[in-house]
Parts: sequence; C-alpha cells; structure tokens
Amino acid sequence: MTEHKNIYMALAAAQSEMGTVKKGSVNSGFKSKYADLADVVATVSPALNAQGIAFFHVPASQGDQWVMRTVLAHGATDTQVSCDVPLIIGKNDMQGYKSASTYAKRIGLESLTGVAPEDDDGNAAAKAAPRYMPTVSVAPLDANGKSNKEIKEAYERLSRMLVNCSTLDDMEGWLEISADDRDNLPEDMHESLRGAYKRRRDELKAVV
Repeated sequence: MTEHKNIYMALAAAQSEMGTVKKGSVNSGFKSKYADLADVVATVSPALNAQGIAFFHVPASQGDQWVMRTVLAHGATDTQVSCDVPLIIGKNDMQGYKSASTYAKRIGLESLTGVAPEDDDGNAAAKAAPRYMPTVSVAPLDANGKSNKEIKEAYERLSRMLVNCSTLDDMEGWLEISADDRDNLPEDMHESLRGAYKRRRDELKAVV
C-alpha cells in the first residue's frame, strides 16, 4: 500500500481506480434500471480500502434538520472528509426512515468519491420541463381497510415528490424512497404514477 500524507492524496489515488457505477437494480413495475447503494459501494469500496480509506455513515442533527453524515477516514494519517445529506422522510415510520437514510447514504458516498451512475444526465437540471400532477379517483376503503383519506394522502405525497424531480438521478431516488408506499396503493393509482413517472422521465431526457 502506498503511503499518503493525508486523506486527499489517498482519495485521489483511490479515484483513479474507480469506474462508473453500474445500474444493477431494476424496478420491475416502472421498467427502469437504477444504481442503488449496493451498486455504489461495490464500485468505490475496493479502491478506497486499497488506499487505507474506510467509510461509514452516522445520523446527525443540524438545528431542526436531521442528516445522514457520510465519512471517509484515512487511518494512517488520522484525516477525514465528510458530507451531510438531509434526511427527507416521505412516511413517518421506520420504513420511511430506512428508505430516506439509504438514499442519503448513496448521495453522500457518490458526493465524496465523485462517482456517478452510467448514462447519468446532469444536463437535466439545466431547465425545468412541464410537469404533470396525476389525478385519480379512489374507493372508500382498500383491501387492507385503509381509509379513502389515508390512500389519497399517500398518493398525493408521492405525486408531489415525483413532479419535484428535476434530474434523472432524482427520479432514481424517487423510485427508491417511494417503493413501500407504492406497493400499498390500489392498482389504478399505481398505474397513474407509472404513467406520470414515464412522462417526467421522457421530459428530463429531452432536456439538452
């Protein structure tokens, strides 16, 4: 192992060994591929570890905002760098927290190492495309006994999150953090979100 004077030199050496993150996960319902946390870890971990760099994630607070802190630490020089990503929880339970924290960990690790998913379209954020808010009618109760209000609120929350996506990477994140909620929606709502997802994705791909 090469000796480095600090984390920055060690990270530079590690980056030279990192490739593009492969989109190894598939969302069957939305017919799309995306890079999840495991894909990012598989790309960066060998190169980081080879240069004596460890990485870890810890929840932290910044005022009233909870964040997920990702840290790269170089043990030989006792130097480190870190990145804080806000924890935006779509559903206030442990499933919602897990989805948000997993996505935040991925963003933090990508940010610190500089890697990006293959075919990532950074130009999509350059300008806003027209956005559509899907609408759908709902029955009074679903098969699990959830009320009309609960179902509609979940659907509208996912719709708002979707129309606020401004990059293709945001779309991937939406797929991850909305998965549990989408699975609990009636089929007509799921189909409506699928259509809205495809339209928004096509809009962002068309942005040059």
